[in-house]
Amino acid sequence: MDWSQSLRLIAPEETLSVASLVLLLVAAWGGDKAARLISILAVAALVAAGVLVAPALCGGAMGAETSAFFGQFRADAFASYAKILIYLSAAVSLVIAPAFFDRFKAMRAEYPVLVLLAALGTGMMVSATDLLTLYIGLEMNSLAAYVLAAFLRTDGRSAEAGLKYFVLGALASGILLFGMSLTYGFAGATSFAGISASMTQGLSNGALFGIVFVFAGLAFKISAAPFHMWTPDVYEGAPTPVTTLFATAAKVGALGLTMRVAFEAFGDQSAAWQQIVVFAALASIVIGALGAIRQDNIKRLMAYSSINNVGFILIGLAVANPEGAAAMLYYMAIYVAMTVGGFVAILMLKDENGEPVEEISRMAGLSRTRPGLALALAMIMFSLAGIPPLFGFWGKFLVFKAAVDGGMVALAAIGFAASVIGAFYYLKVVKVIYFDEAADVVKGESDFWHKLILVLSCVFISPLGYLLTPWFDGLTRTAAAALFSGL
Repeated sequence: MDWSQSLRLIAPEETLSVASLVLLLVAAWGGDKAARLISILAVAALVAAGVLVAPALCGGAMGAETSAFFGQFRADAFASYAKILIYLSAAVSLVIAPAFFDRFKAMRAEYPVLVLLAALGTGMMVSATDLLTLYIGLEMNSLAAYVLAAFLRTDGRSAEAGLKYFVLGALASGILLFGMSLTYGFAGATSFAGISASMTQGLSNGALFGIVFVFAGLAFKISAAPFHMWTPDVYEGAPTPVTTLFATAAKVGALGLTMRVAFEAFGDQSAAWQQIVVFAALASIVIGALGAIRQDNIKRLMAYSSINNVGFILIGLAVANPEGAAAMLYYMAIYVAMTVGGFVAILMLKDENGEPVEEISRMAGLSRTRPGLALALAMIMFSLAGIPPLFGFWGKFLVFKAAVDGGMVALAAIGFAASVIGAFYYLKVVKVIYFDEAADVVKGESDFWHKLILVLSCVFISPLGYLLTPWFDGLTRTAAAALFSGL
């Protein structure tokens, strides 16, 4: 093994690791009064890491030259695509945080450090090509996430969210570890390449159980049904900037890891896990849609929306070919933009005292008091519902097209029919803010960065987003090709 080559390939991770340790020392010496400076430096570290990973994506890096540390880590175009989305989402969660935490006088210096560590672990997840690297990255992300969920000490809901996330996360980690141990026991290897090679001759019952438990543990991390039960409570209780991180960066990392495991470790046995993925996809679409209908809290509605959207993304995984993988990656980018815009809009919903307005009923008539914010919310809801000509439609179209081209017409048809249910609760929000009598509750002023990020998100998901399709087509196909290059 060429150590210099391996160290060069993990340069983004080295950057985030060093930055995290240095900023932790700054936090220890400077205290909470240095929180804003640490946040700025953390965003700079994420931008630097993004710059370091971009050449691999633009150059279509794949194959043996992207492998590091005896095949435990891969810095290919697929990992680079996912990492750019992760670092971008993490940077947004840092930029939008001060205005939120300042209301509670709870902006602490540890927050940006924890976000950096979560981004570091999430990036390791999408580059993992060994069960050991997988678990290290997963736990690094999870340990930071547990603390972040309970970060708002003055709010009982935040403490509850952190405790629930920790308990259920520990259970999911146990399930995943059990699956990994079974897989290692019957495959005789921890590397994805070794696992794949051992299963080319057939699949034993023990290895099949290992696959089932591994996918069950990963389903928790992506909040796919029936392992979604933690999502509404954690999304509601966690501070909104933290919820933004969970719904974007953590989601992209978990989905990227699931794709890596499915295609590289168990690619030759796709028939064994396709049934699991098809069930999880349809269950997530239906449960996410039905669960959101009765919600009055906008953050809980977004949680069920997240579950619903994961179901659509998993349709691309069920196809088990490069076209399905490219459709997943395309959908993930659009989903990140819609979700970031949605949670930033939620942060801007404040009453005259600066207290958050999370009940949908209190947003009644928002279009007459805050027309710009109401328009942005309506665009985000229509895009999440997949209504053309907004860009969210294109993500759903691509995964359905991949399913039809892959011979899974029934899956596409059922998914399309179930998407109609989801449109109901999105349209309910639009109806409340445009047609109900004005409650005149949302009066608080918004931060400049919130306005800027919301405008950029809305421009991206507007019909103008279609101008980027040739560029995105090339990036997603390159990333998908890198994922399948060793198969």
